[in-house]
Amino acid sequence: MIEIKVLRFDREKDEKPYFEKYEIEKTYKMKVLDALMAINDKYNANISFRSSCRAGQCGSCALKMNGEVVLACKAEIEDYSVIEPLDFPVIKDLIVDKSEIEEKVAKMQLFLEANSNKKSQDINVEVDNIQIKGCDCPSIIENEECVDTKKVRSCIECYSCLSACPVIKETDEFAGPYFMRYLSKFDFDPRDAGNRTEESINEGLYYCTSCGKCGQVCPKEINSFGDAIEKLRALANNKNLGPLEAHKEVKKMISATGRSVEPLQESFIEAVNKKKKNKSESKDKSKIAVFTGCMVDYRLQNVGFALIDVLEKNGFEVDIPKNQVCCGSPMLRTGQTNIVNDLIEKNNNALSEYDTIITVCAGCGATLKKDYPKYGVNLNVLDISEFLADKLDTNQMKDLNMRVTYHDPCHLIRGQGISEEPREILNKIKGLEFIEMEKPDQCCGAGGGVRAGKPEIAFGLGKKKADMIKKLDVDAVVSICPFCQYNIQDALDKEGLKNIKVINILELLKMAYDIE
Repeated sequence: MIEIKVLRFDREKDEKPYFEKYEIEKTYKMKVLDALMAINDKYNANISFRSSCRAGQCGSCALKMNGEVVLACKAEIEDYSVIEPLDFPVIKDLIVDKSEIEEKVAKMQLFLEANSNKKSQDINVEVDNIQIKGCDCPSIIENEECVDTKKVRSCIECYSCLSACPVIKETDEFAGPYFMRYLSKFDFDPRDAGNRTEESINEGLYYCTSCGKCGQVCPKEINSFGDAIEKLRALANNKNLGPLEAHKEVKKMISATGRSVEPLQESFIEAVNKKKKNKSESKDKSKIAVFTGCMVDYRLQNVGFALIDVLEKNGFEVDIPKNQVCCGSPMLRTGQTNIVNDLIEKNNNALSEYDTIITVCAGCGATLKKDYPKYGVNLNVLDISEFLADKLDTNQMKDLNMRVTYHDPCHLIRGQGISEEPREILNKIKGLEFIEMEKPDQCCGAGGGVRAGKPEIAFGLGKKKADMIKKLDVDAVVSICPFCQYNIQDALDKEGLKNIKVINILELLKMAYDIE
């Protein structure tokens, strides 16, 4: 027997939603849809839900199980599952009102707009040596005119991405991933005559945080940011319609200094290499390099020094190569791709001779792993948590009398698929009490150029994170992303929670090893 909770609500008679519990026999590989039907059969519960194809092709049965968007016909039911509707107005139980979305679809005219200046009598098409004059048949598109849109065209209209998107819940200015995907499909089509780039900007193109939640919940695995929004931003840049002024300033900084932040002092790389010069250089050169990223090099140098100390404590010596520059992520995410090749080439020259590259920034790691191969550069990149998870010498640790929670950076958990390794490390630290927050992987608002370009959205999402943290009575929030670290700390400070510090996992390990 398994226990299932279902959120019930009938807008015709109920004042507010309520949960009901049910117990049913679980069958082999039982799906959520099977469970709902079993509940109705056993209890005559009359739970309302949508379903049609039962093959994951129509999208009609989308709902939430344990807070995550799934298709009821594809997801297996679990004991103690909590079943809820998508985050739209509810008609009855698990059936939601999608009329607002459908009205927006109609208003935005999401269909191919043909060029009205092209008269049918002017078109001559030859098919199998037969000349057809005055033909209204489909245009012939050459390969070089096309952008591959096959991935974004596989959408099944389940609207899971709209339900899961954190930005939509924060502002009405962002249409959401579903609409951006549709606009990109037409903007990349040379036959379309609509002003799609301008339309995408008006619909909130620069509000997306690049969190990747839409891709995670999409049953067709469409990454709306990478496959649509990022490309639309590049198109806007090429047409001189974007990006935002704050993003342009970052590009100027990178072009002038190689870093996305202003070099206010001696860099971490300079300090480390100066220190190395004063030591004996008799040892063989390490085959492990650290890619620092801009923030660790100039804003969070304590994280860099903690990295070196923790690695040395565990018997590893690393190089911090000179001449490394910004990974290019801020440019890729905001569509300013024309300087990316140069950045990648410089970093490849600095890093290519090493067997392993360690990163301490989720965004840098995701860029080196996922974007660099598209430019022909393949490096063996490991996040610091991947590298350390099975290598820590816990015998040297002291007891830490601390209570902490962990925030999953979007570019780590979804960008790199890393979730367990940081938790393995936290659970190995002696005396540490580790408590999960309500939604550890919910975006904090720092990414995608949003913190720079739309700070009110970054703060709004950061505040939601702070509200989760406030409930836990923790001493610190641990993460592995400098941008998340800054944004969550700002939110905590503004909410009067300055006593709670956001720290990198390396700073915590340094404390555990009692390194001065």
